[in-house]
Amino acid sequence: MDRIFEDTSTAFSLKTDSELERAYFLFKMIANEPLVRIGTAMTNFALKAHLPVDGLIRATVFDHFCGGVNEADCMPVVDKMWGKHVCSVLDYSVEGKDDEDPLDNTLAMVLKVLDFVKEKEAIPFAVFKPTGYGRFALFKKIGAGVKLTKKEEAEWERVVARFDTTCKKAHDLDVALLIDAEESWIQDAADALVERMMRKYNTKKAVVFNTLQLYRWDRMDYLKQLHEKAISDGFKIGIKAVRGAYMEKENERAERKGYPTPICASKKESDANFDRAVVYMVQHLDVISIFAGTHNEHSTYRLLELMQTNQVANNDPRIWFGQLYGMSDHISFNLAAKGFNVAKYLPFGPVRDVMPYLIRRAEENTSVAGQTTRELSLLKKERKRRKIWGVGL
Repeated sequence: MDRIFEDTSTAFSLKTDSELERAYFLFKMIANEPLVRIGTAMTNFALKAHLPVDGLIRATVFDHFCGGVNEADCMPVVDKMWGKHVCSVLDYSVEGKDDEDPLDNTLAMVLKVLDFVKEKEAIPFAVFKPTGYGRFALFKKIGAGVKLTKKEEAEWERVVARFDTTCKKAHDLDVALLIDAEESWIQDAADALVERMMRKYNTKKAVVFNTLQLYRWDRMDYLKQLHEKAISDGFKIGIKAVRGAYMEKENERAERKGYPTPICASKKESDANFDRAVVYMVQHLDVISIFAGTHNEHSTYRLLELMQTNQVANNDPRIWFGQLYGMSDHISFNLAAKGFNVAKYLPFGPVRDVMPYLIRRAEENTSVAGQTTRELSLLKKERKRRKIWGVGL
């Protein structure tokens, strides 16, 4: 397999010199863990104190990791990436709320995005997060098997209705829908609801995609059980495969409550679990469609080799590669240049509302060994290439 991810000219072809410098500066900052902690605390303080920092955030970290403040604001970014055959997934990245109005607002936004998706070939997926459609505490109660009050039962029916309204519209528009993952103690409730939507709307092909966090050691068993149900009951499966986003929270809660952690014992085991799941899914493409959400080069090469071995075309609609906007451009743009299906998650929303997402991005980049170092090395390589060869704006 050719090592295609070293081509920085292709990877950063959309970045101007000033954007390249901004990216280099940001990842240098993120590489410094104490600085990230201090910066996070200062940003949270400034936002809570209503200090006028929106412009500074917008010009730096927001514009690097987000598409804009609303869906229309994202269109120049969407169109620019589409020029390089990289698609977008518009992700309304406002955190879930605890009252009904914001939940309905999120539903309205996702339905609006679905209309955008239908009109734009460059946006092949829509996405939402379960806790954007229902309270975290409600999912937790259902996941624990606790009996709901009459009021909570009515509230849950509204959550189900939000899911169904979205999935039905995606089905009717023939647009794929990614449903993001949550913490393990509420994921069972989300899984059951997503499976219900798959049974209803994935009768001919994968429209509804669930997300598997494969740093969880139990997810392979879940995948196999879901596959068996799909075969026996006649529906298709869509899976977005990721490593996971809540490791520290999961481990801390497990230790505090005295139960075995659901997280694999090491990164090596998480990586192996991810790769096993991808192998299994490629072996069963007749039933399973894959959205491989990974920034890991080894796992990406592994999937490319599997496609080649199994004679799966580069642009087979059952296999997509996905990365976050502002990260791993060396994977996204080089894959797209070779004709593979690639989509960038493109977060958007009001600057202040999207800050929890941006803080998580900074913290995750700091904690993932090698991620920031790799980004910096590639940015350095491209800066040097442009200086040597006089590549300008």
